Amino acid sequence: MSTHVTHQPRVIWDAARAFVRAASQPSHHEFASAAYHLLGPEIFEALLATHEYLVAEAARTGGDRSATDLEAGKWRIRLEELLRAHPELTDQVHELTITGRES
Repeated sequence: MSTHVTHQPRVIWDAARAFVRAASQPSHHEFASAAYHLLGPEIFEALLATHEYLVAEAARTGGDRSATDLEAGKWRIRLEELLRAHPELTDQVHELTITGRES
């Protein structure tokens, strides 16, 4: 018999990086739409804002990584707050993490 243990801080960090990666891809809107259906409109809007920020920063700096690091930190906090309030969404966040990695 196998027991599944979820280490929520790890889920959050992995998700934060995957969400930022997905937001920087040409298919960002599809990812944001999936997030809308699983996590709601606030996450959808935040993903669109992340995309816009990353595009603007890439144009301004030529691709300085600090913008993606900053956004990943913001997403870590946002997702931590989300899962603290709604721990039942952990599986949905994990599902989006896998999708975001594949983007």
